[in-house]
Amino acid sequence: MRVLMFGWEFPPHITGGLGTACYGLTKGLVQQDVEVIFVVPKAYGDEDSKKINLINASDVSVDLVDSPFKEYWKSIKYLEVPSGIIPYVSPDAYALEELNWNVTDSKVFSKNYQFSGKYTSNLLEEVARYALISSAIAAHYPHDVIHAHDWLTYPAGIAAAKVSGKPLVVHMHATEFDRSGENINQTVFDMERDGMLAADRVVAVSNFTKSIVVDRYGIPEEKVVTVHNAVEPIDNEEKSKASRLLKEKIVTFLGRVTFQKGPDYFVEAARKILNKDPNIRFVMAGRGDMLNKMIRRVAELGMGDKFHFTGFLKGKEVDKLFSITDVFVMPSVSEPFGIVPLEAIRSKVPVVISKQSGVSEILTHALKVDFWDIDALADSIYGLCHYDALSEMFQKYGKAEVDNLKWENSAFKIKNVYSQLIDN
Repeated sequence: MRVLMFGWEFPPHITGGLGTACYGLTKGLVQQDVEVIFVVPKAYGDEDSKKINLINASDVSVDLVDSPFKEYWKSIKYLEVPSGIIPYVSPDAYALEELNWNVTDSKVFSKNYQFSGKYTSNLLEEVARYALISSAIAAHYPHDVIHAHDWLTYPAGIAAAKVSGKPLVVHMHATEFDRSGENINQTVFDMERDGMLAADRVVAVSNFTKSIVVDRYGIPEEKVVTVHNAVEPIDNEEKSKASRLLKEKIVTFLGRVTFQKGPDYFVEAARKILNKDPNIRFVMAGRGDMLNKMIRRVAELGMGDKFHFTGFLKGKEVDKLFSITDVFVMPSVSEPFGIVPLEAIRSKVPVVISKQSGVSEILTHALKVDFWDIDALADSIYGLCHYDALSEMFQKYGKAEVDNLKWENSAFKIKNVYSQLIDN
């Protein structure tokens, strides 16, 4: 079985959980004897691609004038998309700009188009170009099924399916409602909905996400299957440990500092905890459009000497932070899944997570609160910091629970989806 898979990022060049999930799933599929052709807009050469065929779309030349697919692309046109709705983007990397262009523009669709592979001001230009190149890739590489991850690659998946006639699977890692609440961007919503309507099967990362897909996008429930994410084991736990120079307990928030992740609830809970016990330190690791606001709020509350902002961390940096962390907190307002709590538990760190998260569906040994309940959030963190028996129980049984959440199990379910579509 051969799958043609489209993603926007691949480790080690990632900006969020999407790349991590793609990497884990592809490794799991390879273990299920599935051949994976993984396409990214830009490859850097240091990706772990030993067991998959990683295609760099920046190396693929397509001339629209000579392309047999040009009729399909005459109607494509994208308009402005504000920075706040783009996943994983940092404010300094995204300049708000109107994107109103024609695909026959030779500058946009020149033969030698180099993708940035990032979330930049010409993002939708890259999405459209990526889709065009994907149609050519689909014609060139034999495959049995197509798999597109998240809305940025849905046009690519649709284009590939139109060319090859093979079944299309789209993977919903996060919806526009997760990123923006009720203030959605209609352009992105339409791209998500069009992708799911065109697909033969929709994979949701949780039942939480599945309910949004069915209720808010109008996708038939029988078309949607839930496949929960998993976590990679730590290669060398000893090498990932960092020296702990502080005696205080350390409580960590790690993720994009955006509305979706609830960083403001973390800050407010920290103030309540410090009012009871000043011997606790708080870490906010990540970047996002709410970072400056959080820094100002910490200063207003007089917590500057107890609060640390690290910026974006990845790979071994994350593992080292977890090695000195006593409690991990994910107070997300709307979290399709949430891989980071699994990474924390894997490192024997007890976690507090919001009930509004997909990962809460599969975790038993975690404290779960409503994201808006700051008192419950503060009480949970305080309890794990001060009651050793409680913390040790979550460390022991949580680690055993997470060790059984393997990517090969998720891949097995995905392979079954492929097989059903191919057989039909």
